[in-house]
Amino acid sequence: MKFTLSWLKEHLETEASLTEVLEALTRVGLEVEGVENPAERLAGFRVARVLTAERHPQADKLQVLSVDFGEGPLQVVCGAPNARAGLVGVLGLPGAVVPANGMTLKVAAVRGVESNGMMCSTRELELGEDHDGIIELPADAPVGTAFADYAGLDDPVIDVSITPNRQDCMGVRGIARDLAAAGLGTLKPLDAVVADLPAIVPQGAGPDVRTDDAAGCPAFYGQVVRGVKNGPSPDWLQQRLKAVGQKPISALVDITNFVMFGLGRPLHVYDMAKLSGGLVARKAKDGETVLALNGKSYTLTDSMTVIADDAAVHDIGGIMGGEHSGCSDDTTDVLIECAYFDPEHIARTGQKLLLTSDARTRFERGVDPEFLEDGLAIATRLVLALCGGTPSEVTRSGTPPKVGAVVGYDPALAETLGGLAVPATQQVEILERLGFTVQPLDGNGDPVDLGGGFEAFRVTAPSWRRDIDGPADIVEEVIRIAGIDNVPSTPLPRTPGVATPTATPEQKLERRMRRTAAARGLNEAITWSFLPEAQAEVFGGGAWTLANPISEDMKVMRPSLLPGLLAAAERNLKRGATSVRLFEVGRRYLADKERLTLGVVLAGSKAARGWQGGKAQPFTAFDAKAEALALLEAAGAPVANLQVMGEAGAAYHPGQSATLRLGPKNVLASFGMVHPSVLKAFDLDGAVAAVEIHLDALPAKKANGFTRPAFTPPALQAVTRDFAFLVPTALAAGDLVRTVKGADKATIVDARLFDVFTGQGVPEGQKSLAVEVTLQPGEKSFTDADLKALADKIVAAAAKLGAALRG
Repeated sequence: MKFTLSWLKEHLETEASLTEVLEALTRVGLEVEGVENPAERLAGFRVARVLTAERHPQADKLQVLSVDFGEGPLQVVCGAPNARAGLVGVLGLPGAVVPANGMTLKVAAVRGVESNGMMCSTRELELGEDHDGIIELPADAPVGTAFADYAGLDDPVIDVSITPNRQDCMGVRGIARDLAAAGLGTLKPLDAVVADLPAIVPQGAGPDVRTDDAAGCPAFYGQVVRGVKNGPSPDWLQQRLKAVGQKPISALVDITNFVMFGLGRPLHVYDMAKLSGGLVARKAKDGETVLALNGKSYTLTDSMTVIADDAAVHDIGGIMGGEHSGCSDDTTDVLIECAYFDPEHIARTGQKLLLTSDARTRFERGVDPEFLEDGLAIATRLVLALCGGTPSEVTRSGTPPKVGAVVGYDPALAETLGGLAVPATQQVEILERLGFTVQPLDGNGDPVDLGGGFEAFRVTAPSWRRDIDGPADIVEEVIRIAGIDNVPSTPLPRTPGVATPTATPEQKLERRMRRTAAARGLNEAITWSFLPEAQAEVFGGGAWTLANPISEDMKVMRPSLLPGLLAAAERNLKRGATSVRLFEVGRRYLADKERLTLGVVLAGSKAARGWQGGKAQPFTAFDAKAEALALLEAAGAPVANLQVMGEAGAAYHPGQSATLRLGPKNVLASFGMVHPSVLKAFDLDGAVAAVEIHLDALPAKKANGFTRPAFTPPALQAVTRDFAFLVPTALAAGDLVRTVKGADKATIVDARLFDVFTGQGVPEGQKSLAVEVTLQPGEKSFTDADLKALADKIVAAAAKLGAALRG
């Protein structure tokens, strides 16, 4: 919501400076997003008079001007067709920055003639679209005066962020009311603000308007003004609308925008000559269409409220008017519509049509239903003042809803709930300045005077505050006006002794995984939980698509953590990073539930090139496997029992990826090289390794308290034996190791692969796998017979896989 300081002071009687206004806005909860003073952009531009204008000796379309800017004449080269002696315009001096293009003016030669600045057009100063010639000011404009001061542009524009519950602050007057309640001045009576406007003297019956949709449009008021003369609105109105980002259109349209931004009351004006019969607010018929003022056609459904005449739909009720009945320079008779539209209906219609407007923003938050009469009267008076004409009577159809919650309120809640002790009398003053009605009550609930032993209040919210629902809302109003910065910082009471740990096992696991990943040199990334639909499709598609996303790039809930990490890796690599090691702990969103996951992406070079002769080495699938095993071990997974199996998924490179499983079905992690097609989708060059650890699939730990089991090393020395097996080439080494280890679970404590060989001496279609087996004796040392028996068991177990001892 934007407004100028002068516009604010039309409603607020105050001597406060801009700094004080900004501090007060923040203090009452209206966050200031920015302040811009147009005068600062126009520093260096002066009112100047052209003394002489001579043809440029080297160019027929240029003139050499002698310009007086209050400090003596300057020579300026100008190509504007309207430049002439005696013209008063705007001169940009050397050093000034042209707002339209950011160019810094300086003394320069133009076709061999020195020019000391520039005579400016309206477009160059971003004050309009006219660029056919330089600005022409009245002959009596004070030469030498700063143009911003002369044009009244030294008026700061304040941009505040309005939260959805503060519909009353969607107009300048509502903001002024808050500042007045905060003690920054006095809110001017509305009658005083519009006192200079002509009074309404109705002549003739009101227009034929009615509402047939009590749910969508409970109240529809209308008034006709005949004999108007439409055209450009006056400079003061155009300047005010431009300051808040609105393009002036015509006096009639600008009036509706002025009332909307100033008073928070959207209106619409119809050209009577373009209507067929009366206007009715009704439900649309399925398939009806309307050409809106934005130039687009919309197909309507029977859940939407429209304004129509006997022939067609002219308005998407409360959101946007239609082009067919809009006002033009030829308009002579107008119908001013002032209606109340239901917020929920407006929101649903806007979402279905994907149509936003300033009117929708206000109606779906909830405008003041009791401001129909005054809003229509102010708009009519402005039309009479700027366009002339004769007003009719007002036609009123329907009844606006009764709003303004009545809340029983204990003033002690300000301290017990809000943390700030505010005297009851001060609370009453705050609430009344905000427009609330406060009635003190005795212990029996009967009204009493404020000084007469009250125990509670009956607080009635004003009609413009539909967000007030209970005592907590009253506390919020009191505390924010009294000053939330005055609330003391009070620590919560702490139970004596050591506090009981409150972190859940899942939270502890997340912390442990973050510490471990960081200790291994990985950098934590926090990426969006939403993805573009195209990125989700690369990973099998998302199970959940948002109906009302922030943007198209945040439409699908992520099915994997890898898309966000790959996108982050791509950004870092393109900004010069040579090695990217990222991890993230978060949730992926599957059809059944959210699943806690840890994702890792390794991109770029594993190690930098060096003078020792080493080249920059890319990451491999084994680097990903090492990270997966280390992280799983930190998570408490039984790493020694994990099985390495395939089927890592379509996002991984086949043959260069695998899964780590605890049993055939329980997948704890996927790791390996990312598939080239996925890399292409994320615009990544080179090899990229990745890991996904499914933390929710980890086996639950038994509760053993805080103590570790005692370390009991075996009494006897372990024995190792090496076995070299000839196996089929297709046999996975992990399968052989797992089979060997299971040959005698009581004695074999470990088995590991230490050599793979193919070549001379190994038959074609086979390979040699060498396995080191660790045997642990129990109560007595192994004999040769024991070792022979164990070796036979190992060989027999391996034979089931087609393995045979290598001769």
